[in-house]
Amino acid sequence: MRSGRASRAAAPLGLGGGALYAAPMLRVIRYSALALLVAVGGLWGLAWFQHEPGQSVGEAFAQRLAQVFGHDVAAPAAMAGVQLPVGITLGGAFSLTRQDGAAVTERDYAGRWLLVYFGFTYCPDVCPTELGRMADVIDALGAAGERVTPIFITIDPERDGVEQLADYVSRFHPRMQGMTGTAQQIGEVARRYRVYYARAQNHQMTEYLMDHSSFIYLVGPDGRVRTLFRPDTAVEGMSRAISAHLRSLTSS
Repeated sequence: MRSGRASRAAAPLGLGGGALYAAPMLRVIRYSALALLVAVGGLWGLAWFQHEPGQSVGEAFAQRLAQVFGHDVAAPAAMAGVQLPVGITLGGAFSLTRQDGAAVTERDYAGRWLLVYFGFTYCPDVCPTELGRMADVIDALGAAGERVTPIFITIDPERDGVEQLADYVSRFHPRMQGMTGTAQQIGEVARRYRVYYARAQNHQMTEYLMDHSSFIYLVGPDGRVRTLFRPDTAVEGMSRAISAHLRSLTSS
């Protein structure tokens, strides 16, 4: 009987010993997690206050991480753009008419990088801003910019013919190309890039406007979108991201 009582009494002692060792470990884990959160928060705060004009906070944060972990760790170029989810592809075949009247397809651009934007020439603000940003990016790339063709595809083919496009794109960059087509052709290329567009209804205006999504697409030599840039992406961030893609293809 005494041995039974002894064994029952020993069990709580064993559990208490395990808890004695577990408690300090839990405290260490909690303090470590707290220290990590504080460090990351501090780096983010530093990036927020010290990011350069035209640089996003995310890009500055990535640079701070690179500085902490060593210069061999580069800030990821993807921070400047939106990476496509696994299994999602954009881009591909198209058949359109260039501003010089030539019929073109994706095969005419095989092996080249493209920077593509969808909009319309009567757009009052967003489209000119984004096309100007594209032109600045091409110039910021320097010699590497010769490998990238900036392209503007209209989502308003009813008004944007070849002459209208030729005059419009020439205002932004000498190498920028404008493309139009039939309503069916525009609908097909927009579908492949998952571009939203629709005529805006405003009975108080004599001229109609177009509602549309506003992304700049970086298209690889295979005709597929590698990344896309939001309207607020800085020129410096875009040029760095595109340069990284160009280098990655060259080195592979």
